[in-house]
Amino acid sequence: MKPTHPTPVLLSVFPAGPGGGNPCPVVLDARGMEAEAMRALAAEHGHESGFVLPPENPATADFRFRFFVPGHEMEMCGHATLGAAWLLRQRGLAPKPELRIETLSGPVRALFAADGGVEITQPPGRVEEVVEAAAVLAVLGLTAGDLRPGSRVLNAATSRVKTLVPVADLARLHALVPDPVRIRAVCDAIGSTGLYPWAQGADGVVHARQFPRASGYPEDAATGIAAAALFYGVGAPAEGLIVRQGEAMGSPSEIHVRPDPENPGCRLSGRVELI
Repeated sequence: MKPTHPTPVLLSVFPAGPGGGNPCPVVLDARGMEAEAMRALAAEHGHESGFVLPPENPATADFRFRFFVPGHEMEMCGHATLGAAWLLRQRGLAPKPELRIETLSGPVRALFAADGGVEITQPPGRVEEVVEAAAVLAVLGLTAGDLRPGSRVLNAATSRVKTLVPVADLARLHALVPDPVRIRAVCDAIGSTGLYPWAQGADGVVHARQFPRASGYPEDAATGIAAAALFYGVGAPAEGLIVRQGEAMGSPSEIHVRPDPENPGCRLSGRVELI
């Protein structure tokens, strides 16, 4: 018997052109849903999905968010958090300028601007060099000569670990066609949840692609948590970072990351639209 579940609201998060952004189903009231029903909904839609619940500690949070991909639950999902917060605001369920959110990776704040924009917070990032860089490059079909001069392959995270691979040539980045089975094996070996090759573009814009470890699909059109990791991987620039993703998939997306002006860490933002 097919599982029943509430009808989600379908959003596109971080769109930067026609067909762009990461599609995201959001269930605004997931009370009574078991984890398997949440995973089944994500599998049915084929995308990361967000589920809004009452907080476990109402004194410190307004809502609790859970996130599922077709294969499993995730501790944190940047675009689903941004999308769910935006939707709560649109529906009048988040009337204050700030929303406090519980996630498995820790507390997150959503800050609402007067123009309807939303930013979500992430803690300070951690970065370390990947010793097995040659194995990562081999899976992507790259060699050391394809990297930016003087650069290193890094594992970086504000919540979920992403492997940053600095590619020298943008066309080479967009030509990558890695094997998902080999992606999973190398991610398991280095403790990563996805490979995030990137290349420097013009005017300070960075172009990136996300090949997840085991989400149930081979590539992600926009990955806020990976963009936050990249922000720290390139030194947390004071002017912030603009990351364009999904271009090789025909799903142009744009993610903005900047230092948090109030606390240690950074803020993620981008457009959100109803599908």
